[in-house]
Amino acid sequence: MVIDDEAFDSVMKERLTLIGSWAALVAGFTGEHVGEPRLIVTLVGPPLLHVDFKFVRVSDFAERVEDPDILWDRDGGLADSLAERPPTTSVPDLQRIEDRFWIWVHYGATKLGRGELFEVIGFLGYLREAVLGPLASARVGAAPRGVRHLESIAPDEARDLRATLCGYDRHEAGQALLAGVRLYRRWLDDTGAAIERHRHAERLAVRYLHDVIDQAS
Repeated sequence: MVIDDEAFDSVMKERLTLIGSWAALVAGFTGEHVGEPRLIVTLVGPPLLHVDFKFVRVSDFAERVEDPDILWDRDGGLADSLAERPPTTSVPDLQRIEDRFWIWVHYGATKLGRGELFEVIGFLGYLREAVLGPLASARVGAAPRGVRHLESIAPDEARDLRATLCGYDRHEAGQALLAGVRLYRRWLDDTGAAIERHRHAERLAVRYLHDVIDQAS
């Protein structure tokens, strides 16, 4: 929903009321959990349908990572703004990931060593969402969106990611962590990116992970 700049603040206060006048609103909440307070996540119906409503200023409309379908454009201005500015290509920040990855691996290994398997299982989900999913998407030229649609856009990588799944089992959890490390190394190497690799941290973190796995077996 594209709003005139001068009306934006007042519209933001009335979003749920407006949505309720457009559809049979069942429930809705704002999108701060995904870093997007302009978003309203809703259920409408019945039959129940999940609909996300994002409210943006006219002046911000052209800032995007992909082209939207415009359903209604009062004077053609929205189409013109898209034509003037191409989408911004979204790619994973590989240096940011590398700066953190081996600290994360050590964190997961400490939880495994303590037997906090729920923590390990949650941590593996985070690695797929924040690291491995975006790398998998980048391998096929798709925008990084965690693991969303990965089975359809990157089926080979999605199949490889199955190795990072585990049940509530210490041995399985350790093997899943090792699988995550192997995939990260391979997929990062395949990018050929010129980033600073933290090899010393990598060696120590992986050695620690192996030590924890050996002690648990």
